[in-house]
Amino acid sequence: MGVFSGLVTLPLAPVRSAVWVADQIVRTAEDQYYDPAPVREALVALERDLVEGRLTDEEFDRREDELLDRLEELERRRERTGRG
Repeated sequence: MGVFSGLVTLPLAPVRSAVWVADQIVRTAEDQYYDPAPVREALVALERDLVEGRLTDEEFDRREDELLDRLEELERRRERTGRG
């Protein structure tokens, strides 16, 4: 970037910075939302609750299906985007 174009676009620097920060926030939020680790931890906790008698078999099956569906969704997204 030349001196002239640097001076001309200088007023846009705060806007570019704000857009960059917003992009980083979105990326971090997506990384956290699409992280399979909390889903796997929830599956372990769910099984522990079943073994300890805090859940019925029906409740366990329903919640396990939900968590497994979520893991499949995350895997499909990872394959599509190459992220994760």
